[in-house]
Amino acid sequence: MKLYRQKSFYEKYIKRLLDIICSLLAIVVFSWLFIIIAIVVRIKMGSPVLFKQPRPGMIDPKTGREKIFNMYKFRSMTDKRDENGELLPDEERLSTFGKMLRATSLDELPEAFNIIKGDMSVIGPRPQLVRDMVFMSDEQRMRHTAKPGLSGLAQVMGRNAITWEDKLNWDLRYINNVSFVEDCKIVLMTAKKVFFRKNITESNKEIDVTIDYGDELLKNKQVSREEYETMQIKAINLIKEFEEKA
Repeated sequence: MKLYRQKSFYEKYIKRLLDIICSLLAIVVFSWLFIIIAIVVRIKMGSPVLFKQPRPGMIDPKTGREKIFNMYKFRSMTDKRDENGELLPDEERLSTFGKMLRATSLDELPEAFNIIKGDMSVIGPRPQLVRDMVFMSDEQRMRHTAKPGLSGLAQVMGRNAITWEDKLNWDLRYINNVSFVEDCKIVLMTAKKVFFRKNITESNKEIDVTIDYGDELLKNKQVSREEYETMQIKAINLIKEFEEKA
């Protein structure tokens, strides 16, 4: 089944131009901040300074499948391993500086380059993991008929403090009302969230409580163990296919 959504004049022709202008301005104006964070990350965590991860982007109308792309972030975790050489759990590798980067969203600055490349937009549904995407219904995958964003309606309405169902519903609500006014509202709400948070500790709790969509569905018995394993394998194969083409 090929998913399709009628797009407004703004989304077709204006939004991309604004994305390019905003991302270029951000890179120029905050170039000093990019450099400082890169140096600190290199000193505290080593290389690489940037972390890249495959994420599902917009659905290609020709194939009906999401176009996978590498999303860039500043690295926030170390490579600490156990005695067997296996990576330690994420929470043990997340450094104090890495927590600060995530809590202030500074780790997401490199996504400006994703926006310039055309993989992302300033505002849109946040790109989830491939292993989350495979568990979405066709209705939920409609969120992928819009370009994924640096911020989105679901982020300003609760981010990781809301359930997966609510998060996806907010995304669907956004794609049915994509407009310049709506995007401006989300930009202002995002700025308020970033600059006027009550405290960093509260934000760090958000980071720690997130679970994958498939894990939540399995936990709530909305999918069987067999379905869960099948979808996990599908996600692995999609990433392998992407990496082989890259």
